[in-house]
Amino acid sequence: MALSHLGKKGIETSFKRGLVLPRVPASTERHISSTFSKSTSGSVAFSFARYINGFGFSSPNHESFPTFTSIRCFHVSRETLARRKEDPDRQLSHRELKKQTVKTKGKFSKREKKTDKPPVEAPYVPPRLQRLAKGLAEKTVDVFEGMTLLEFSKRTGESLAVLQSILLNVGETVSSEFDAISIDVAELLAMEIGINVRRQHTTEGSQILPRPPVVTVMGHVDHGKTSLLDALRNTSVAAREAGGITQHVGAFVVGMPDSGTSITFLDTPGHAAFSEMRARGAAVTDIVVLVVAADDGVMPQTLEAIAHARSANVPIVVAINKCDKPGANPERVKNQLAAEGIELEDIGGNVQVVEVSAMKSSGLDKLEEALLLEAVDMDLKARVEGPAQAYVVEARLDKGRGPLATIIVKAGTLVSGHHVVIGSQWGRLRAIRDMAGKQTDRVTPAMPVEIEGLKGLPMAGDDVIVVESEERAKMLSEGRKRKYERDRLLKAEEARVAEAEKKEAESEEGFVRVELPIIVKSDVQGTAQAVADALRTLNSPQVFVNIVHSGVGAVSHSDLERAQACGACIVAFNVKGGGSGNLSAAQASVKVYGFFNMLSKKVCSSDIEYDGSAGSP
Repeated sequence: MALSHLGKKGIETSFKRGLVLPRVPASTERHISSTFSKSTSGSVAFSFARYINGFGFSSPNHESFPTFTSIRCFHVSRETLARRKEDPDRQLSHRELKKQTVKTKGKFSKREKKTDKPPVEAPYVPPRLQRLAKGLAEKTVDVFEGMTLLEFSKRTGESLAVLQSILLNVGETVSSEFDAISIDVAELLAMEIGINVRRQHTTEGSQILPRPPVVTVMGHVDHGKTSLLDALRNTSVAAREAGGITQHVGAFVVGMPDSGTSITFLDTPGHAAFSEMRARGAAVTDIVVLVVAADDGVMPQTLEAIAHARSANVPIVVAINKCDKPGANPERVKNQLAAEGIELEDIGGNVQVVEVSAMKSSGLDKLEEALLLEAVDMDLKARVEGPAQAYVVEARLDKGRGPLATIIVKAGTLVSGHHVVIGSQWGRLRAIRDMAGKQTDRVTPAMPVEIEGLKGLPMAGDDVIVVESEERAKMLSEGRKRKYERDRLLKAEEARVAEAEKKEAESEEGFVRVELPIIVKSDVQGTAQAVADALRTLNSPQVFVNIVHSGVGAVSHSDLERAQACGACIVAFNVKGGGSGNLSAAQASVKVYGFFNMLSKKVCSSDIEYDGSAGSP
């Protein structure tokens, strides 16, 4: 169809609707393209209207054909003339603004104009969750005092914009990425983005002096570890231990009169139920004294102690005890140790071995000489000045003094009145006492002390951090609590999913596993954790032991309410419930198993049984 066959009304209607001519002769197409290409974007409509008037179209009153202001054309071809022109800038007619209806198989359906939705910004995912989603291990970075924000960003892989927004939220400001941040602020940033940190303390400009070694005594139950320490410090600690089994970790300083120095000893429990406590002791120790009875030889707990020392990369000094007993055979013990990979000096190795008798106090001078020689070879030194770097050995709750923590200072000096953060707990050091119970104001490296003034009970193995103010201590404590809670929820969710999958597989096989919920209470924190770990070893294909809660102190009403709510029993070690607590337990139908002394025999004999009904162990 030629252009002149449409008429003025047809052309006007077509272009007002945004349509182009369906058919145009090739000569006309070339003329239109030439005309449009020579015209600017502002005069295209006028040029096209002038071209239309060349066909002789005019209005009845002989006026020129109107200009089409709704047309924009940059290139004309046969293909573009044959399709509808989509121009987002043109004004739509009244009919186009309405929803069009199309007939489809006898029914009418509305078809709305598609609009481009604005792009949705992807939610922010912390780097830790990104690593977990990819199956990567958790990231740990080293932080130190005075590192710049840019260096922290490079180490963590987080953007500067995110780090600066976190700083604003915690009340810290930096003018540029080259500004230095404190080590406390660096840890706060790391906790907010879910990255673990290791604090690195510089020794530049600090006085470095030799320090006493920290020695951990390990070995099998009843092989004479506490008796050996008792002989070294000439006290009667062993007489106070229940059945000869050390119930919780203790730290003692033993003076060596012959050399004029001192050695800090950690007396860790010696049987399998407290392997976790031995592991924490090995984390802060310099030398391990492996006590082996000359009559019993190498036992399973002896092998566990060797494994803990090797994993902590700590040197070993072997003390063969009870050499005075009938049937003692030190040579057999040496051969057993050599078979386990312990290279003794007697066979050309580098592990010293000493034959002692704790009961007769024989061979102690040789053991002292061996420990001091090992310490000299290790060249143990520590920073004396600056903030203290310490670790928690044990924690307990005292009725009159509140939460107490036994710590060992590894570097720096701890002063009474400092604000500290221990794990997720914080406080101001109200008093510091040595192992003899005497109050002191300053603590030097390798010195074990007991501190008070904390707001809560820390965990054994937590590090002690000295901060500048109470506000900073609160902020760091809250940040750690949030991080620990996130980690706990992630681990709980993983455990829940794994248990659900296991139950589903068991149900398909027609097997039902009974759950035994237990609440653990103990006198000290480390013992509560060890008791919980010992109870978990009682899992069997028929019974699943679920430790609902573990804590320190006497059995309280809240413990009874928690046990009644989840149908659990309470296992209490070295704590009492009181008359009202026993009455409430009877009224709530909650069974409380009180163990005083000799925990190993109770747990190993599996005195806790389950009859299959909820809350009735």
